[in-house]
Amino acid sequence: MGRLDELDFTARLSTEEYEQRLYTAQRRLLELRLEIGGHLDSPDLGPGVAVVLEGSDAGGKGGAIKRIVEPLDPRHYRVNAYAKPTFDEKRKHFLWRFWQDLPGLGGMALFDRSWYGRVLVERVEGYASKAQWKRAYDEIVQFERNLVLEGVIIVKFWLQITPDEQLRRFEKRQVDPLRKWKLTDEDWRNRDKIDRYNAAVEDMFRKTDHELAPWHVVSGEQKKRARVEVLETLVRRIEDGIEAFEHPVPDENGWA
Repeated sequence: MGRLDELDFTARLSTEEYEQRLYTAQRRLLELRLEIGGHLDSPDLGPGVAVVLEGSDAGGKGGAIKRIVEPLDPRHYRVNAYAKPTFDEKRKHFLWRFWQDLPGLGGMALFDRSWYGRVLVERVEGYASKAQWKRAYDEIVQFERNLVLEGVIIVKFWLQITPDEQLRRFEKRQVDPLRKWKLTDEDWRNRDKIDRYNAAVEDMFRKTDHELAPWHVVSGEQKKRARVEVLETLVRRIEDGIEAFEHPVPDENGWA
């Protein structure tokens, strides 16, 4: 039994509870973001924050990102989304193109899809060789460990929905003139490979869930509940990360 099988897809929040918990979590997130950026009582920078969002197609990643950044100043975060690598990017190590988008101390970046494409779509679709995607698990874990030990909080979310809910959302997007751009032929084709994708996801959980950057698996079946769970989890992880942060920040005249 895998982690996807353990999810409760029936859990729901009332609109009243959703709005109350969302407001509370967003206010706390804003406070924490200002604190790590040196914008409150102390000018000292705190840890960086990298939020990784992966999940089912139409699983709610975009809506979760929107609620995360909603209370923040636009200057205080960056959202990164990735298409297939360019010819030049393919000539380099697969992690190369993500380095420039990582946050430094006191920064915050969100990743709508990420380096996990190597062990998901690239594995299932055959874009990476078996040797490449099999060694990528250890490469990713070491990559994340290095970042965390240097002062970056990595918070990883997987948002999962059932095939029936995914079909409902696809059909709704298909007839919405302002949202149909989000639905591609590839999205439809991927539904035929759901078993292969789920197997790759479970392997990813087993091999890349580690103490410094664990996976948080969230049911996206009800958008309200998923958004609140993501926000509240992110708040807790940042609070823990600030408490554990011991990275000295060099001043202008030398090392602190």
